[in-house]
Amino acid sequence: MKTYSILFVCTDNLCRSPTAEEVMRQKIIKNGLAGRVQVASKATHDLNAGEPIDYHAQKHAMRRGYDLSSLMVRLLQPEDFERFDLILAMEENNLLTLQLRCPPQYQHKLDYFTAYCSKPVGQDVPDPFYGKADDFERVLDIVEDASEGLLQHVRTQIGL
Repeated sequence: MKTYSILFVCTDNLCRSPTAEEVMRQKIIKNGLAGRVQVASKATHDLNAGEPIDYHAQKHAMRRGYDLSSLMVRLLQPEDFERFDLILAMEENNLLTLQLRCPPQYQHKLDYFTAYCSKPVGQDVPDPFYGKADDFERVLDIVEDASEGLLQHVRTQIGL
């Protein structure tokens, strides 16, 4: 049985994409799909590789029961385009970067994460890094909503 794999991508892999990774991971576990679906997150730009996830993102996520403390900033690699079944960008600049780097045969794997939201939010998950507490909460709201829609998509992809 093939594992379905999802990669979440943002510029720095400090806030949005690791939050999406952990929220989705928890939804996968709660729905009994841990052996069937894998998730990861990476950065398009090598600004913080190897560093821990932003403290504020960790703090807000923890308040909702998501533990980001074991995650570290990782950089997108060329082989990721082949390795992952679905590669989801957090904003337009990320998607454009992915489209420029992605070989033609894997372009169909690229999309916006917000495409899976049930509530209209626009195409970008706003970057909370220089924002206020409410900005981190807004990101969590969007990520939780999009993860629910993504979970339904994944169920279809793996035949459930």
